[in-house]
Amino acid sequence: MKLKNSYFFTIRENTKDEESISGNLLVRSGMIRKTSSGIYMYLPLGYKVLRNIEKIIREEMNEIGALEVLMPSLITEETFSKTNRLDSFGKDMFKLNDRFDKNYTLGPTHEELFTIAAKANVNSFKNLPFILYQIQTKFRDEKRPRYGLIRVREFLMKDAYSFTKDQQGLDDMYNTMFNTYKKIFGRLGINYKIVKASVGAMGGELSEEFQAITDIGEDTLVMCEKCDYSSNLEISSSMVMDKKSDEKPLEKDLVFTGEATTKDELIEYLPEASNKVVKTIIYKDENNKLYAVLIKEDSDINEDKLCSLIGALNVTLADKKDIENRLKSYVGNVGPILLDCDIVMDNEVELMSNFIVGANKKNYHYKNVNLSDFKVTFKGDIRNVKEGDACPNCGASLIFKKGIEIGNTFKIGTKYSKALDLTYQDEENKLNEVYMGCYGIGLGRCLAAIVEQRHDEKGIIWPMNIAPYKVAIVVIDTLSQDQMDAANHLYKELQYNNIETIFDDREVRAGVKFNDMDLIGIPIRITIGKKIVEHIVELKRRNSDEVKEISIFDVVDNIQDIIEEEKI
Repeated sequence: MKLKNSYFFTIRENTKDEESISGNLLVRSGMIRKTSSGIYMYLPLGYKVLRNIEKIIREEMNEIGALEVLMPSLITEETFSKTNRLDSFGKDMFKLNDRFDKNYTLGPTHEELFTIAAKANVNSFKNLPFILYQIQTKFRDEKRPRYGLIRVREFLMKDAYSFTKDQQGLDDMYNTMFNTYKKIFGRLGINYKIVKASVGAMGGELSEEFQAITDIGEDTLVMCEKCDYSSNLEISSSMVMDKKSDEKPLEKDLVFTGEATTKDELIEYLPEASNKVVKTIIYKDENNKLYAVLIKEDSDINEDKLCSLIGALNVTLADKKDIENRLKSYVGNVGPILLDCDIVMDNEVELMSNFIVGANKKNYHYKNVNLSDFKVTFKGDIRNVKEGDACPNCGASLIFKKGIEIGNTFKIGTKYSKALDLTYQDEENKLNEVYMGCYGIGLGRCLAAIVEQRHDEKGIIWPMNIAPYKVAIVVIDTLSQDQMDAANHLYKELQYNNIETIFDDREVRAGVKFNDMDLIGIPIRITIGKKIVEHIVELKRRNSDEVKEISIFDVVDNIQDIIEEEKI
């Protein structure tokens, strides 16, 4: 690409409405542009990077015999109602009606359609196993789009589905896909960690996430200092390290606490509040049923664990009206005693004696409360682990890192097969449900994660595999016939050798050209200046400060060696 008469621009200053490094650099380098909250256009350079990511994914998927399809984005609501996922997705779905008033959604995911496609092919065990995949746009009405391409409303995803006749087949196919994902992310040059995760709205028996390690990541990854334990915070197991209190249970006592609601405020009235407070937080599920959740004051509730324990699809915090009108209590003074709803208690609370809770009476709390003072409906691990907690595998300390979820793998078993009647006839002519696996990669997130991990103060540092162009030729003086002739000859030679090259023939200062090539992250820069009369040019790699003078006749060989060296 010659820049002088091409679509090419960069932005010198940082953008004001991009919170992440990747969002800022991708906008400044002219690779993407925001059209509205959580929606971006890919411009020529950014689209080339995206296509290079697609190419790697396709190569690895095709290598294992997966077949590519393309599903529609417009899906009837009826399709999702068959698997009861209209409720689980809720407001995250974009919904619309056609001219005949039929209800549709813009596809947030495609499990149902892939299952329907499989039905067309599967009759006998002889038709199994197989994998179908697509690279297609998804739509989700994110409540809070942010961080550039990391949290968006419209995004490109590679989703694949395996179909096998039994659990063993699913396990084998899952392992094949799992190893393929390792190859893909390795070729993309991403530093990642694999963690266990919640199955969420997808359902099934197992979910694992491929998380790119970055400071901006939305997910908290829990890892052990010593062993290989790793998990997403949302499902990480909490070990109860304290022993059962040996205090003698006392009679509960109603105490005036004024406007105090937090531990620090309660200490003024109850000095023992420093380590005795149990929070009571009211939640409601998708059916508007209320739950009082009890947890130690210094811990946080894990809503995924809570949903799993009580069997809810999702939970939200109750509002003031729910607390006052339905429970006859008061915000800041809620407690479990004589409260008219199910009580859910974290395991840590079970070890406590003579603790402090709200009294469901304005300006009052109870002290010296014990488990005999109220009835518990559900008990389990519902808290977030904290950094420094003990590893559930080996007991060593847990550490936290931030990550961007770039891929996930699910064993979804027969959930969708049952709902959509996907069966096959076995060797004994019996009907059986097909076992399914689901495997996703977010292409935009991969792109953003690479920039988050590979950049400096000058701009992006693309891996050779996915850079929009591998080489940039920079001409110092475009009015010099010698320099322009040499540059044009080299440009043609590189193209002949299938090496994608930018030729910066713009009539601007050399410093501007250097800054732009650094910003957009081209791996190799060839500078042609006054020494061209001696057949000498400069070669500089984007990931190094070293500048080498070489003969123009050796440029192609040098570049081919570098490309081979950086090949992943």
